[in-house]
Amino acid sequence: MVTFGVEEEFLLVDPESGMPSARAAELAESLALVPGFSGATELLACQLETSTEICESLEQASDALARARKALSDAASAAGLGVMMTGAAPRIPDTPAQISDTARYLLMGETTGAVAGEHYLNGMHIHVAVPDREKGVAALNYLRPWLAVVAALASNSPFWRGQDTGFASWRLIHYRRWSVQGCPPYFAGAADYDRRLEQLLATDVVLDAGHVGWAARLSHHFPTVEVRISDAQLEVRDTVLLAALIRGLVTTALAREALPVQSPELLDAGIWQAARYGLGGQLLDVQGGSASAQDQVDALLALIRPALEEAGDLAFVTAGVRRLALEGTGAARQRAAAADGGWNGLADIFRRSLTAV
Repeated sequence: MVTFGVEEEFLLVDPESGMPSARAAELAESLALVPGFSGATELLACQLETSTEICESLEQASDALARARKALSDAASAAGLGVMMTGAAPRIPDTPAQISDTARYLLMGETTGAVAGEHYLNGMHIHVAVPDREKGVAALNYLRPWLAVVAALASNSPFWRGQDTGFASWRLIHYRRWSVQGCPPYFAGAADYDRRLEQLLATDVVLDAGHVGWAARLSHHFPTVEVRISDAQLEVRDTVLLAALIRGLVTTALAREALPVQSPELLDAGIWQAARYGLGGQLLDVQGGSASAQDQVDALLALIRPALEEAGDLAFVTAGVRRLALEGTGAARQRAAAADGGWNGLADIFRRSLTAV
């Protein structure tokens, strides 16, 4: 069984104003006392990241994610804080964000200036085990034309500065300001990957391998492919669905020949398209043309069906994709909540979703 792990980022806010609250270090300290929980501060002092253990099944991942969210919910409530599961903060102050007080993050803030000062963005990262770096690079190459479909399914950040941006994932658009980001390039092999990474690290705009913001990359800590295209998700079942899809895609990639190489500018345009429309428009197809989002989702499911069947994930994934088609992505659900109840409706959906399973 191909193993995987999940990292989720959360935004801490004042529950009355909805403004980010720079108390992540305080909360991380209290959460460190919770058995089986892995939580840490992120770039901004208002962000927390949680990580699962290595998982073999979707049930194991779901249980780990639910326990982490419950611990976070309890700790935040005790501290008088709210928690938002969204790719971009709906409300932010006019002043620069407070950077977390660690040497690396402070240097990153100094290096990137106003980019870090407005990085009120939360992602969800899926790590999928690969046998070695050569296979990992082959998997990265195979993933490239499918990243836009995953991005559309994962879209969950429609609001910014109190306004609807018109985008399903404002996080993906905002993230384009970082020095190295977007769809990863095509690599000739592991040696080519390492050579090009070394060239980036030799510049003064990339601090370390963790600062390379490609939508998918080789992990610099684990023997995994790390897919970083997804917004932070509203509910545990949303996160688990994306983890199942990405594990299925990486598993398929490990058993397949490479796809024809598509140009990076075309693939980046496809990611922009997915960020703009989510599942509500056209998406780039693997031949470089355009197809409806539903057709592209169907094509992805057809491609990875054998891997899903082998892992026992097919029924869950099929039901989950059908649910998103009916209920909408996180972005659509956020918009519906805001349309029904304004700011209070949006705050309520975050409260309810944090402990939903």
